[in-house]
Amino acid sequence: MGLDDIIGRLRSYPPSYAPEWGSGGIFGLKYYRGVLYYTVAFDALANFISEEGTQTYRFEQVGPLPTSGGDTYNAVEAVDDEIYFGGWVHAPASYELGPGPEMGVIVFTNKYSHVHVYDIGDRRVKLLWKEGAARKDEWAGEVSEIIYNPIQDELLIARGDGTINLGVYVLDREKGEAKRISERAALKGAVLYEYACFDILERQIKDVHGVLFTKSVTGIQCVNLINHRTVTVPLGELSRRSVDGAPVSWPQTGPAASAYGRLFMFVKGGLIVGNPINEELEPLRFVRLFDFGDSGYFSRRTMAETVLGGVLTAFNAYSESVVRPTNSFEEMVARATNIIVGPSVMVHIAPPVARIVAAMGARITSFEPLGDKLIVATNTMSNTSRYNALPIDLGYRDFNILPLSILESSQGPPVRFRVPGILVKDKVFGGIPLAGYRSPRLKLSLSRSNRITIYEYDISLPPNNASEEHYEIGAGRSTIDLAGFGNSIVSFRLKEPDPEASIIIDLVP
Repeated sequence: MGLDDIIGRLRSYPPSYAPEWGSGGIFGLKYYRGVLYYTVAFDALANFISEEGTQTYRFEQVGPLPTSGGDTYNAVEAVDDEIYFGGWVHAPASYELGPGPEMGVIVFTNKYSHVHVYDIGDRRVKLLWKEGAARKDEWAGEVSEIIYNPIQDELLIARGDGTINLGVYVLDREKGEAKRISERAALKGAVLYEYACFDILERQIKDVHGVLFTKSVTGIQCVNLINHRTVTVPLGELSRRSVDGAPVSWPQTGPAASAYGRLFMFVKGGLIVGNPINEELEPLRFVRLFDFGDSGYFSRRTMAETVLGGVLTAFNAYSESVVRPTNSFEEMVARATNIIVGPSVMVHIAPPVARIVAAMGARITSFEPLGDKLIVATNTMSNTSRYNALPIDLGYRDFNILPLSILESSQGPPVRFRVPGILVKDKVFGGIPLAGYRSPRLKLSLSRSNRITIYEYDISLPPNNASEEHYEIGAGRSTIDLAGFGNSIVSFRLKEPDPEASIIIDLVP
């Protein structure tokens, strides 16, 4: 069976019975030794496509059916003749009505974090490890990253989404025994030199039913693969590390990758890049990318991989949201996360240039090169919160087949971002790569005269500070031609907040 036959076996997943919050997606896409693996959440379906056929596993080794969940962070690793996949699963799923009309909650009593292994030769799935909190309103840290340590022949797992048992753990590949080696909550990471480097999440603030949008990155922790000793770097105020000298709101964790001898850690608002093992050699810097203020737009619940020698990742338009707020804070989050400022985009970074290579709908959850193709998994619905649970998964989850050559194209897809002034106020926003566009324009509709600063920079290694240009703009409509900034990245700042402003960034190939 050829690669085209494997692609031909991929199918769509419409809304189905899967009690959870909003929608999950297709996660963990990985092609390894003739097998294409992926998990469909919240349906809790792990799939393995090979020349012998398609196998589907429903996590029945964790507990009784019906199950829900699976994976929502792309926790997958391949070693020797085995594929390891992790995440979390309700076995069985338990859904209850919430405290108000049309409100639902998931009972966490049967929620387990898990790591499974698929033996390619035997075509068998085995549960390697599971752990639950056995409580109605708490859950054990989900497995959000799996990294193989070839020196100790062990797995490192990151756990940052949960209420108990968070941190970095070592998992024995044979015995399935887990041991915590760092108590600092971690969500994503990558190998850099002889270390595995992970984010450090702030202490999570619990409400009566879990955690709500509180996972900001406060530092980087690097675990030595030889002796498990840890190097820790606090990030402090990101404005001191930022190439444009400005802060970023709520830098929640996105995916991580290692390339060019640096760690690439994506966060809400952009990218942290550098050497966290020894900042005297090269400090970590913050490069603003697709920062739209309070909007929920960022590289959340997706992946970052090295492809064609560069780093490929996605920035999502609608990863997480609040649909049914119950207090003033949730009302603010609901307004911000439900404003869709633009399409989800895939970005390829080959320093110093970052390029938009594809534009899609609500979410890009995972992707994988396969021959001369790029398989991209998408979803139409966000992952929601707290009382937004339903007995079904709301999303239409699908595969999209793109030519891998888009990463080398000199022309980007047409893209428009429409940013309400109320989202960005007088903060720096944007971080838009202009490479591949002949006629990029900034269109402003202001309620009063203002001054706008445009910051120009790229992803040089190490990153350089941005240069600035200032424009006096009158009330009403005006347009600034951005073509003169060439292949740079640009971000913007209004001197005075204008809640009634409408800001459009048009990227015309």
